[in-house]
Amino acid sequence: MPRATQILRKSRKVVEDLNLLKVLQSEISHELSSNSFQDENIGSLGDFVLDWNSSRSQDVVLRRKSESGEEVAVSALLSQKTCDTEGIFPRKLLMKVCVKRPGLSSILQFDCGVSEKGVRRSDFKIRSAYFLQSTTVPGSSIYRGPLFSSLEPQLQDALKEYLVARGIREDLTNFLLLTLHKKEQGQYLDWLQKLESFVMKDERLFSAAAG
Repeated sequence: MPRATQILRKSRKVVEDLNLLKVLQSEISHELSSNSFQDENIGSLGDFVLDWNSSRSQDVVLRRKSESGEEVAVSALLSQKTCDTEGIFPRKLLMKVCVKRPGLSSILQFDCGVSEKGVRRSDFKIRSAYFLQSTTVPGSSIYRGPLFSSLEPQLQDALKEYLVARGIREDLTNFLLLTLHKKEQGQYLDWLQKLESFVMKDERLFSAAAG
């Protein structure tokens, strides 16, 4: 009787693994056939260069250095928040823009949100702006500046134009939206395929599938 129970448990495990395998293969087929963003080609880097885009990370980093020596670095990753308008990109971006002027040790950092505004259009909003010392890590009690939304609208607009003048334009935000959505879709597909391979490692499962 104990042996029969053991065989029954093993059989149940094979059935459960087979069911998981079928669901995985269905999801993989769906992802391969949909290719939601693979045919899109919008946006451009402008004067920026792609400095970091590892297949193992969620973010990308862009850099630009002007003839004056000013450096601008942009890092971005997908937010958990979804876009409010209908379009091809379901999620918003979190974007940081750092500006370093030659001869100064401080860095001006902007924390921004990027979202699609209609089909193949996008815009960014500044959430906060503050200074960082390039040689120190600020503590939680350090004053970083006023609440951005509390600033006079004219000052908010002027700070946004400051970033636009440094290449943070719609072509760039479109590029980031497309690149990061493609990146996530590729990473998700890779995860599914690794999970499929892991489940299929059991030779008994192969035998059961073949039967």
